[in-house]
Amino acid sequence: MKIMLTGGAGFIGSCILRTLNDRNITDVVVVDHVAETGKWKNLRSKQYSDYVRKDAFLDRLKAGEYDDAGLVIHMGACTSTTERDFDHLWQNNVEYSKALWRFCVNKGIPFIYASSAATYGDGANGFDDTAPIDLLRPLNAYGYSKQAFDLWAEKQEEKPPRYVGLKFFNVYGPNEYCKGPMASMVYHGFRQIMETGRIRLFQSEDPHYADGCQERDFVYVKDVCKVVLFFLEHPEHSGLFNVGTGRAQTFKELASAVFHALGMEPQIEYIPMPEELRETYQHHTKAETGKLRSAGYREEFLDVEQGVEDYVKEYLSRGFLTY
Repeated sequence: MKIMLTGGAGFIGSCILRTLNDRNITDVVVVDHVAETGKWKNLRSKQYSDYVRKDAFLDRLKAGEYDDAGLVIHMGACTSTTERDFDHLWQNNVEYSKALWRFCVNKGIPFIYASSAATYGDGANGFDDTAPIDLLRPLNAYGYSKQAFDLWAEKQEEKPPRYVGLKFFNVYGPNEYCKGPMASMVYHGFRQIMETGRIRLFQSEDPHYADGCQERDFVYVKDVCKVVLFFLEHPEHSGLFNVGTGRAQTFKELASAVFHALGMEPQIEYIPMPEELRETYQHHTKAETGKLRSAGYREEFLDVEQGVEDYVKEYLSRGFLTY
């Protein structure tokens, strides 16, 4: 089965490609926009049948070059939570996704795509993937673009034979080195320790949370790949599913885990939160995982201490190895 993997040179996409390769799946068309970035490094140790530039891919689909595709895994997107060009987000995260959805409908093949926990906004309506999604109010344009496609997909009468939208929470792990400012606090914290011996965290702007005690559901990318594989192997499921650990842990715990993985005592400095982030900052996220568990997913998710230890010792401390 030929698999079309968008975002295949990026963070999560390249880790999914590694997971596919580990199961001897190599007929994978990688779609991405590598250009002058370092994302090509994520492909060096992988096997795939073709690489196609993102801006050329839809035309090649229409020309019938990939009519033998058996599955689309759509991880490609503009993932910057600070992106202000709404038209850019809409074209990349909504219209592009619509085109792939329609291709899967026309060819009668499954569609797995990346949604986001950013769709939940400040969490006022919870983090429940069984609740009506039209009640959600994302805090930034990126989250809204993901929400817009989820809503569009929900309303379609014509759907792929199965479709799965994965609401990723705060994913961290190897291969994220290309993400720049959007890479995880584990990556940035490790680099800060190497440079200064300290990690800088934002002060809290919410009196309910002490400095460093803002909470996230941090999920290791290897666990994310296991969930994707689960849905590949269980074609009976469709719909939106949270992909998180079901635990809320603090940034202070995350930073401390980086120090402990290095055998060091934590040295944390708290700095003012940038003005542009204050109104759109999530102080708490925690995935409800009941729907995923009800679908039959049984694997345990690593907690922050376990995931960070693997990431730091096996990848960051070894010259930023790729997975």
